[in-house]
Amino acid sequence: MKKILPPLIALAFATPAAAQSIIVVTGPQADSAALPVAYAELRAGENEAAIAKLTGATTLDARDPSRLINLGTAYARLGRTSEAAAAYDAALASPIRYDLELANGDYVDSRWAARTARANLAAGRPLLALAR
Repeated sequence: MKKILPPLIALAFATPAAAQSIIVVTGPQADSAALPVAYAELRAGENEAAIAKLTGATTLDARDPSRLINLGTAYARLGRTSEAAAAYDAALASPIRYDLELANGDYVDSRWAARTARANLAAGRPLLALAR
């Protein structure tokens, strides 16, 4: 059985200047604590800081799909497409799997999100517009 990630997850299209990719944006948890997936850094366009946060010490499993998708997004925005692809591939292959809630309220499987991120990176096309 899949677990459903409680916080809000949104997929977004990076600005043309930043490179087309997707972002997983995590909102507050029920206890008001946010998951450490570099939400604030990505939202602010601080991609190097996001990479540092996502590759440094964190309480999230290194195989967590939301962590890997955000890492891929930060790499993609910096033009580091091979590293972005590797992060998306790792999210797709992760043994951790759950549904992500999109900003529009839809739920998608984390592997679907990773597969779509990877395909969109290769094709240079956006996935969804940031709804929030």
